[in-house]
Amino acid sequence: MPRNTYLSREHRFWLGRDDASGRNYVAIPVTNGLVDYIEYYGIAPVTYERFLADPSLAVPFAEECRARLHDDLLIQKPGWNRGLPI
Repeated sequence: MPRNTYLSREHRFWLGRDDASGRNYVAIPVTNGLVDYIEYYGIAPVTYERFLADPSLAVPFAEECRARLHDDLLIQKPGWNRGLPI
């Protein structure tokens, strides 16, 4: 189960850790017109700690996720009806 440890309302992203797998993530909200959901991007523990210590460092990364530049880090690959960032 994902557990958010930081939320930026202004920049619309979360930092967190999945309790089941122990993986760290940056998450962004998306919508496909039918449903709103969250995309989770796995990050290394050192990156997670750096982002948590200074969340402003995570803003460019979250924007790159919105631009789909880090799709290789998606924890769950989207289906055919992938949403657009909110």
